[in-house]
Amino acid sequence: MQIGKLTLSGYAALAPMAGVADRAFRELCMEFGAGYCVSEMVSSKGIAYHSKKSAELMEVSDREHPCGVQIFGTEPETMADAARFALQYQPDVIDINMGCPAPKISGGGSGAALMKDPALCGRIIKAVSAAVDLPVTVKIRSGFDFDHINAVEIAKIAEANGAAAITVHGRTRQQFYAPPVNYDIIRDVKRAVGIPVIGNGDVVDAQSAKRLYEYTGVDYIMIGRGALGNPWIFREVNAYLSEGRLLVRPDLDEKLDVLSRHITALVAYKGERVGMREARKHTAYYLRGFKNAAKLRNTAFSMETLDDLQRLIKEIQTNNC
Repeated sequence: MQIGKLTLSGYAALAPMAGVADRAFRELCMEFGAGYCVSEMVSSKGIAYHSKKSAELMEVSDREHPCGVQIFGTEPETMADAARFALQYQPDVIDINMGCPAPKISGGGSGAALMKDPALCGRIIKAVSAAVDLPVTVKIRSGFDFDHINAVEIAKIAEANGAAAITVHGRTRQQFYAPPVNYDIIRDVKRAVGIPVIGNGDVVDAQSAKRLYEYTGVDYIMIGRGALGNPWIFREVNAYLSEGRLLVRPDLDEKLDVLSRHITALVAYKGERVGMREARKHTAYYLRGFKNAAKLRNTAFSMETLDDLQRLIKEIQTNNC
């Protein structure tokens, strides 16, 4: 798929997910075949106020390309400034968040709340597109709530104001992540615009990836929660969609090796204190399907050091062999 002059390989991208799709996880998913990834969302006001934490979220490593930096906010010029600031980190794309359902984001008028003001959406997209010489993409939902399903309207506005592609999550802000996901609206957006459309929502394996492609006709798909504790989903999707092969699921040794590498990288990037606290939730995702998973998760949520992780891995091996 093409986003502007950028060519994406494979069939699926890693979605931007606050608090989980950090550098360590993005690099891992790219290693397993993700064709594209997007950073955690970055506050445009945070950049304007010289927030070190916001700036750090924009960092893109050599192993992540092609990678987009996602920004959020409500003021066109502030968003444009944030996009210009992001250029120093050499992203391939600037992505605009118009889909986050979190109260602290949408409650302030950003994220999915922007879909209630289509004109403002257009001004933001136009300002960001004019500010940078990179493809600008937009991530939206089906609408703010079931009474306002306006993804097609927003997509047309995005295209008219310079967006190079649009990602549609087939749920409303009101739903958060509750079922059902609306593939009809994703299909309708694809039919309504000439720019590439990326479908997002409930892709958890190779078969569901194929269903999303076939039902909606999208150009690409994006995987979010389905990749948590499951980075090899990308190689499985690529094998199934390119060759029709259903790969054997990773065995215990591979799962534990990937878990160890993931958390080790997380600690290397963030330090042991912060990294191990964030490692707890990641580890819990990897534990799905293991024997005594509830007990193991309790142990995971008390980890403080990499040595604690290695002890947990030994316990998992003992319980699951």
